[in-house]
Amino acid sequence: MRYIIIGAGAVGATLGGRLAESGHEVVLVARGAHADALRADGLRLTTAEGTRVHRLPVVTGPAELGELRADDVLFLGVKTQDALAALDSWSDAEVAGGGTAAQRLPVFCLQNGVEGERLALRRFARVYGVCVWLPSTYLQPGTVSALCAPLTGILHLGRAAGGTDPLAGRVAGDLATSGFEAPVVEDVMRWKYAKLLGNLGNAIQAATGPEPDPAKAALLLRAIREAKAAYAAAGIAYATEAEQAAARDGKVNQPPDGVRGGSSWQSLRRGTGSVEADYLNGEISLLGRLHGVPTPVNEVLRHTANILAREGLPPGAMSIADLTALADEATARG
Repeated sequence: MRYIIIGAGAVGATLGGRLAESGHEVVLVARGAHADALRADGLRLTTAEGTRVHRLPVVTGPAELGELRADDVLFLGVKTQDALAALDSWSDAEVAGGGTAAQRLPVFCLQNGVEGERLALRRFARVYGVCVWLPSTYLQPGTVSALCAPLTGILHLGRAAGGTDPLAGRVAGDLATSGFEAPVVEDVMRWKYAKLLGNLGNAIQAATGPEPDPAKAALLLRAIREAKAAYAAAGIAYATEAEQAAARDGKVNQPPDGVRGGSSWQSLRRGTGSVEADYLNGEISLLGRLHGVPTPVNEVLRHTANILAREGLPPGAMSIADLTALADEATARG
């Protein structure tokens, strides 16, 4: 199989580099300065084992790659706000032997949240969800670090509509030889809904900085309580904290100088102009509106993170006191 990593950022580049290290064929898809750096100097990937430079094929889209192969596997690694454009770009690409990528090739969705799979299922016949636990950092073009040990990450995967199949097992096997644990599960979206609860804090971290603070933890707990109430009203199941802890226990340990900030913090740091908040906190706002559950804290976090991104403000531009005050005002308004 050949792995095409659509969106070779922190997660995508780590997967691509590690798969290439274990002998698998990989193509990186990137754009702008990152693509230029990858082409000129290779992917500089730092893991717990050290830093290596991988010189891999790099394209900006399907036209540069040419005809796709029947054994290609697409890893969709772009942020959810960029997923629609990426899916549309690749869905009509021709595959050797006839048909299009959307008709014939599998796509594995690596995004935080649960919307990536929905977007892909509208276009692709074969869609898999991946619950990604892979702390990693991408702050400058061509350079990515993922410092967890003894495993680089844990990736629960399965068919987005439920169930598993032989391909999921084959991909999991390739990942297992590349520094990851990749449990194949019947209910991958249950794992992704569980991870979404933690990702509700991405906006807090982006707005107020990554440093631990009891007030930040308290605000996140309020956001999670809203989410659990919305899940209950919608009948959505999610993996328990005990299940998640058991899956990760002692397997993905970060060094003290490891990842400083999560994906939204990194997006603000790179000045991308957008964050995932509409598909993290915004997912809870959506469920709340559909099922009559108030979600004022998540709506404040979604709105605030988007303003910071659009205006090009740096991460940590707000105090936790000010952000909490906004949440308090929104909660009081009902």
